[in-house]
Amino acid sequence: MPTIALVDDDRNILTSVSIALENEGYRVQTYTDGASALEGITKTPPDLAIFDIKMPRMDGMELLRRLRQKSDLPVIFLTSKDEEIDELFGLKMGADDFIKKPFSQRLLVERVKAILRRSASKDSLSTKDSGAQALVRGQLVMDPERHASTWKGLQVTLTVTEFLILQALATRPGVVKSRDALMDAAYDDQVYVDDRTIDSHIKRLRKKFKAVDDDFEMIETLYGVGYRFREA
Repeated sequence: MPTIALVDDDRNILTSVSIALENEGYRVQTYTDGASALEGITKTPPDLAIFDIKMPRMDGMELLRRLRQKSDLPVIFLTSKDEEIDELFGLKMGADDFIKKPFSQRLLVERVKAILRRSASKDSLSTKDSGAQALVRGQLVMDPERHASTWKGLQVTLTVTEFLILQALATRPGVVKSRDALMDAAYDDQVYVDDRTIDSHIKRLRKKFKAVDDDFEMIETLYGVGYRFREA
């Protein structure tokens, strides 16, 4: 039974979303501010977290920043319609998804299910004695069993979504992947995300690889078409 951490200072949202998640069989840990959430999540790590952005004591962005220093826990942000800048910043920091308020609880539940399935698939691979072989593309090595990636021998830590997008690109170097194709690779069950979400994940991938190699230019943009992993 997966555990979801729900962090929001609106008690009505805490109550209604908790009921919706519990009806789907999830355990729910609730927090009303970022500081208490950070302490609770650190002591009792959940399988996924849902953060509001605007909160007292510590907002969702700072909570995600601190969490990403030591964890790749999947995170969904709840955001208001006027928080587009925060949304882009959050994706660059490593959020897995965004849902704008007011939102359909059914949509939120489906997004939760989709992300948990991706995480479970990754975890199940890592427990097998034998499984998918490492993907090697020049200086890039991706190990699906361990959810590990390296560039020139240096580790690059990726979220589940980032790993799946890069894997889709690197599997066939030189082949252009449209945003729709990358959405299909990273989000199952026809979960809707807009083009900006994929673009933000690509920017985050580039930033992470450039942090270990400033000359990294392997992910190419074909404007109006999509992205491709450069052929060696």
